[in-house]
Amino acid sequence: MFFQSVMIITLISIWLSLAMSLTTLGGATHFWLKNSTKIAQITPLPVYPKVTIVIPAHNEEIVIAQTLEAILKLNYPTDKVEILLYADNCNDQTAAEMHKVLNKPEYMHRNAQVIERTGEGGKAGVLNDALKVAQGEYIGVYDADAMPEKNALYFLVKKTIENPEEYMAAFGRNKTRNAKQIFLTKCINQEIVVTHRIQHCAVWHMFKIGRIPGTNFIINREFAKSIGGWRNGALTEDTDISFKIMQSGKLIALAYNSEAFQQEPETLHDYYFQRLRWAKGNYQVVIHNFKNLFNRSNWRVKLETFYITCTFLLFNTAIILSDLIFITNVGFMVANLFNPSIMMPFSFGSNNVLIMQVLLINWILMIVLYMLQNSLAMSTQFGQATTGQIWLSFASYFTYAQLFIVVSVHAVISVCLDAIFRRNGNIWVKTKRFD
Repeated sequence: MFFQSVMIITLISIWLSLAMSLTTLGGATHFWLKNSTKIAQITPLPVYPKVTIVIPAHNEEIVIAQTLEAILKLNYPTDKVEILLYADNCNDQTAAEMHKVLNKPEYMHRNAQVIERTGEGGKAGVLNDALKVAQGEYIGVYDADAMPEKNALYFLVKKTIENPEEYMAAFGRNKTRNAKQIFLTKCINQEIVVTHRIQHCAVWHMFKIGRIPGTNFIINREFAKSIGGWRNGALTEDTDISFKIMQSGKLIALAYNSEAFQQEPETLHDYYFQRLRWAKGNYQVVIHNFKNLFNRSNWRVKLETFYITCTFLLFNTAIILSDLIFITNVGFMVANLFNPSIMMPFSFGSNNVLIMQVLLINWILMIVLYMLQNSLAMSTQFGQATTGQIWLSFASYFTYAQLFIVVSVHAVISVCLDAIFRRNGNIWVKTKRFD
C-alpha cells in the first residue's frame, strides 16, 4: 500500500506540474503572438519623474566601473537622475573605482555620490538606507554587475506612468553578459531567458502579476516607505517585497523592452551557492506567505503563493519521486533476472509493464515540454533560435536541471535545520566576478 501511495502522489505531482507548465507556455505564446511584431518607439514622455538610482556593491571592484558608466549613459534627462553608489562593507577598491569614473570630466557635473557603508542588513539594508535619503519620485535598482541598455530606465518609467495609481513598480528583463563562455553559462542563459520571456510574460499577460527581480526595476519611493521598505537580511529581498506590493493591492508592471546585462557565475561552486541562497530565500518566502492560501489575502497573492509553492515544491517532488521509482524498479527488474521471486516494489498488482510505460511516457513528456519551453523562449531572442540551442536544451535537462534539484533539496534541509537549531540562515556567500 505504501509503494502504491507513493506512485499515486508521484503521478499526480507530475501531471499537475505538466499542466502548470502548459498553462504558462500557452500564456507566453499568446503574449508574444500579440507583441513580437511591435516596434519599440523612443518618443518623448509626457512627464519625466525624478529617479534615484541605487547601486548596492559589496567588493565589486572588477565590474562596478562598467556598470556605472552604463548607468551614466542612460537615455534619460540627467537633471532627473540621482545616483547613490553604496560601497557596502567593502575591503577592496570598489569605492575607489566608483570615484575614478565620477571624476571623469564628462561626469563631474552629475548628481552622484559614493557612500561607504558599514551597516548591517545586506542588500536590503542598503536599499532601506537609500530610501531615507533618496530625492527621486522613484527608486531604481541595479546590481553592481548589471549593465542597463541605454533605454532601460526610459521603458521602466514609460510603463509606470501608463497607470501611476496602480503601477507602483515596474521591472524589466535581465540578460546574460557571459552567455557563451562555458557550458554552465550557456545553460544559465537559457534559464534566464525562460524566466523572463516565458514565466514573467505569461503571468503578467494572464493575471497582471509581476515579480520584482534583483535588478533593473523601479518602485515608487513613497509607496515603498508606506509598506515598510525591504526586510533587512532577506536572502531574496526582491521576492519578499513583491509579496508586500501584491498584498497592498497594487501592481508590479512588466516593461518587457527594458533590458540589463548581468554577469553569471562561471564555476560550479559559485553557481551552487548563489542558487542555494536564492532557493533558501524563496522557500522562506513560501513558508512566510503560505498562510495567504487560507486567509483573506487578495487573489493575486494566493495565486502567486500557489505558483511558487508548485514551482519549488511540487515540481521538485515530481522529479525526485519519479527518478526514485524508475531507478528502484529498474534495479529490481535486473535482480528479477537472477531471482524470479523478486518483484518490483512500485507497481499495481502484476501489471508492472504498464507502470513502467506510464512513467516512461511521463519522463518523455517532461523532457519534451522542457525543450519546447526553452525553444520558444530562445525564439524571442534575436539570433538565439538555433539548432545548437535545441541540443543544449536536451543536454541541460540531464545535467543542469538535475543539479537544480540537488540545490533545492539542500535548500529545504538547510531551512529546516535553521529552524530547528535557531541558527542564522541569512548568510550570503559572495559570488565571484570576472573581467
